[in-house]
Amino acid sequence: METQCLQDFRDLCTFESFKGFWHYYGYGVDQRELIDREFQRIKGVTYLDHAGTTLFPESQIKGFYDDISRNVYGNPHSHNPSSRLTHDTVESVRYRILEHFNTCPEEYSVIFTSGCTAALKLVADTFPWKAESDEGPGSQFCYLTDNHTSVMGIRGVTALQGVGTVSVLPHEVERRARKPPTQTNGEECAAPHLFCYPAQSNFSGRKYPLSYVKGIQSQQLYPACEHRGRWFVLLDAACFVSCSPLDLSQYPADFVPVSFYKMFGFPTGLGALLVRNEAAEVLRKTYFGGGTAAAYLVTENYFVPKPNVVSRFEDGTISFLDIISLHHGFETLQKLTGSMLNIQLHTFGLARYTFSVLSCLCHSNGKPVAQIYCDNDFQNIAEQGAILNFNLLDCRGRTVGYSQVDKMASLFNIHIRTGCFCNTGACQHYLAISNQNLKSNLHAGHICGDNIDLIEGRPTGSIRVSFGYSSSFEDCQNFLRFVVNCFVDKPLILDQKRLTKLKSAEPMESAASYDLASIPNGQLGHQDGQTITPSPGRIAPSEDTVSKQEKNNGSCHTLTNLFIYPVKSCASVEVTEWPLGPQGLLYDRLWMVVNENGVCLSQKREPKLCLIHPIICLASNTLQLQVSGMEPVTVPLETSLMSSDLRTSQSKVCGDRVQTVDCGEEVSAWLSEVLGKPCRLLRQRPEFLRDMKFGPEKAENFGPTALSLVNEAQFLLINKASVSLLQEHIANRQDSENEGTWHDMEKLIQRFRANLVISGQEAFAEDDWSHLTVGDTQFQVIGRCGRCQMIGVDQKSATRTQEPLRSLSECRSGKVTFGVYLAHQSARNTTAVPVLSVGARVIPRISESTDKP
Repeated sequence: METQCLQDFRDLCTFESFKGFWHYYGYGVDQRELIDREFQRIKGVTYLDHAGTTLFPESQIKGFYDDISRNVYGNPHSHNPSSRLTHDTVESVRYRILEHFNTCPEEYSVIFTSGCTAALKLVADTFPWKAESDEGPGSQFCYLTDNHTSVMGIRGVTALQGVGTVSVLPHEVERRARKPPTQTNGEECAAPHLFCYPAQSNFSGRKYPLSYVKGIQSQQLYPACEHRGRWFVLLDAACFVSCSPLDLSQYPADFVPVSFYKMFGFPTGLGALLVRNEAAEVLRKTYFGGGTAAAYLVTENYFVPKPNVVSRFEDGTISFLDIISLHHGFETLQKLTGSMLNIQLHTFGLARYTFSVLSCLCHSNGKPVAQIYCDNDFQNIAEQGAILNFNLLDCRGRTVGYSQVDKMASLFNIHIRTGCFCNTGACQHYLAISNQNLKSNLHAGHICGDNIDLIEGRPTGSIRVSFGYSSSFEDCQNFLRFVVNCFVDKPLILDQKRLTKLKSAEPMESAASYDLASIPNGQLGHQDGQTITPSPGRIAPSEDTVSKQEKNNGSCHTLTNLFIYPVKSCASVEVTEWPLGPQGLLYDRLWMVVNENGVCLSQKREPKLCLIHPIICLASNTLQLQVSGMEPVTVPLETSLMSSDLRTSQSKVCGDRVQTVDCGEEVSAWLSEVLGKPCRLLRQRPEFLRDMKFGPEKAENFGPTALSLVNEAQFLLINKASVSLLQEHIANRQDSENEGTWHDMEKLIQRFRANLVISGQEAFAEDDWSHLTVGDTQFQVIGRCGRCQMIGVDQKSATRTQEPLRSLSECRSGKVTFGVYLAHQSARNTTAVPVLSVGARVIPRISESTDKP
């Protein structure tokens, strides 16, 4: 029994077992090779305190050293050449920071501080707090109880100014939401209020919904719904942004403090406050330091601040060399990992695996080895970060003091964090420490940060392990073996029932993209992996832009391949000539496979869908489905040819409600056998019209366009030149996954599931097109196609790979768009039936009068 349990544990601590929990690991090279090259100093060290600070790679420091060795950087307050160089470089870094968070200088300003805490203090000191008076209600300072000490410290400022304080339990934000209060006496309340919450808890790793930002600002959520006035949101992103992408264009928090050592490991002592320009106007700063004054007098109280937001709030000389080093941090992070999305997938997988194994460890009497403090089972990447918080228990269920565990871990060169992590609210919640308990503990001699880990057998803190982009599977192995060897009463028992449940649960990988639709450093898409990513507004054309116009306007390409996909997410049908219907190519994605609950299945959930080959026969008006090893099944093309007792239903596609018709029991039984689960085939009702959604400016120029069961647009076009560039990038990676598997361009083309494939001379030239003509048929380019992990499914074998998504992100500098969406309106209301033919001329155009798609 003991031998078998130990063997089971050893099997569980293999990389093959890890892959059973999570599909994503590393960044295209062997993670051990990355560590050997960039992190030689941690050889023999298991570093698990990335939430405290991540570790800097050697190439980042070398790049920074080479920079400051080659260039002379002077004080940016001077105007000599070296000072101008500093000023321009610092401004470039500001833009890079804004780009990283998918926003722009027109929306946000970057105010450099000494860290996240200093950024929080800056808000506390300058926010226009208003005390309650006869003239009206005062300001409210509101915060989640799960917040860092530095956020709670704002209360020290507000208490002296007569400002109300509201502590909010996490579940109350939505549970107590109601309609906002109405104005009384025709007067609008002008009191400014501030709500603070973390994007990710530094205690448990819980991710709080970024949608709270707009919910509070619009007074739809508690506590904003109970207080009239203007609400501002401070989003503490310090813990979140180390391993997750943040899109401020979608979640425009008013104040966003960050610390850069959490992201890069270096420099320390440098942070920033990203402040929305609209919110910056209300801040009131009293102290003024060097560089912030437009003018002042020494003999009278006269001071005029500089008009620029940044210049008003950065007192004295900024830490300009540290700021310059951030450029190398961003560059190195991009080079080593490809994107923040890759980091998020990698680190979440390590945390999920460690959680799953640790939660299944039991002593010889069956009692659990660990009490884990979290609100989920690490199934949803949108709800949980790469942090695991817990206490170890002995065989009698008593807590093992965290100080004892920390000392033992140090002997094994395992670096963890213990205590309450400057988050008393979360610590009290998870450890059930009452206010009276906390005061009693202080009376007993326990203070924050000491080694008194147990008082009367009750824990005063806990243990935290956290992962970063440089973490490896070996770190998980070492930690889990340490726990079993040092703290498990033998023989070890594994909770097999729980282990099976956790291993079989399908993690919500697509949630990795819940807010990443246009982040420049990586994204996943939705449904079939196709998401429109709008381009920014058009600006005055540069020389490069003019050059692109000259290259593209009127240039001629050729339509080389034409595909239709009758059944959503199933295999393609390649044709040489095909008519257009009212919703795109005739019969393209008019059918979809759904599970027993009517939920549309895609290759992200069921990669075997790509093995189902539809065949359209116009002569017999039938759709035939084929799969190797089974007899085919046939259904009518038109609902009018189906039996009259077929059921109609409503389903959802890409968030849209669609009306469908069930195709019957025969095809349902066939699909259920193929996929090994109950499934049905649905067809879109011909009379149902679903309009394409895009920006109002395009709607004015183009009008509504009908869609089938596609995600975003009628047609998807890709360029062979773009495919070739990506293929070359993948081949140059030379890692084991890619070796010898990416030489077939046709297989790579199939992964992108395009309708139209064209020949082209310039890769990604299609990104700049606004219109094109194929033969005699005109199309408008609607947007770019954002890609997801579905392009990782080999369309011939249904196996998953990390490519080509990983290389796409790298060769496109963090973007994961590939191909463009097209619309063709005239097919909806004309009796003429346009036909597309392989070999037709394709003539693109860049419009000078409208925004680029």
